[in-house]
Amino acid sequence: MRFDVVTLFPELFAPFLAAGVTRRAYETKQVDVRLWNLRDFAEGNYRRVDDRPFGGGPGMVMLAEPLARCLAAIRADRTDAAPVVLFSPVGPRLDHAQVEQWSASAGAVLLCGRYEGIDQRFIDAHVDVQLSLGDFVLSGGEIAAMALLDAVARLQPGVLNDAGSHQEDSFNPALDGLLDCPHYTRPEEWEGRKVPEELLSGHHARIAAWRRRQRLALTARQRPDLIAAARQAGRLGPADEEFLAGL
Repeated sequence: MRFDVVTLFPELFAPFLAAGVTRRAYETKQVDVRLWNLRDFAEGNYRRVDDRPFGGGPGMVMLAEPLARCLAAIRADRTDAAPVVLFSPVGPRLDHAQVEQWSASAGAVLLCGRYEGIDQRFIDAHVDVQLSLGDFVLSGGEIAAMALLDAVARLQPGVLNDAGSHQEDSFNPALDGLLDCPHYTRPEEWEGRKVPEELLSGHHARIAAWRRRQRLALTARQRPDLIAAARQAGRLGPADEEFLAGL
């Protein structure tokens, strides 16, 4: 898959693409990331990419024309009609289900906005999808783009050390959309706190049952909306419901 990233700060991506376990996906081109500096498509001595908003107000607005020229260059370089994704508070929140869809796709053009926003005419003409990381504002779309790339990369075959590792992730359908359970490692006792007895038992069924109860309890306490969604989807069994009722 291929992701073309339109940004004013391509240098922000260099350490991200070369660090951590997900770098394997970028190095092998399982996730082919290509960076496009928007200023390369701006005109004039100052390579201007923004201007003051009509109607007045604070800040600047990104110009439509440099974005259109950049997108045309990307289209000419690609062999498919990849969707254009804009990271914006307008869009729905990015979630695991969407990440799974992107991880199985051919990729996209990721548009990293800056300033007060982008000329709406470009959005209306060229943007296919808008996505948000949450109800807060970032100074630009680069961090959001990295978040999507990282989430997609770690789902690619061979990227994680353990092929089944992501199956234990929070929100994964394999866990019925629940949060993951707590994890422990050596030593068995640290600052007077012991590892739960169930995890030391060596009894697989007992361990699995403990982890299921922990996922249910943690999700019910921290994200009851996920419990409601799992219940509506029929993912909770009688034993789950009995445990939840006793919390």
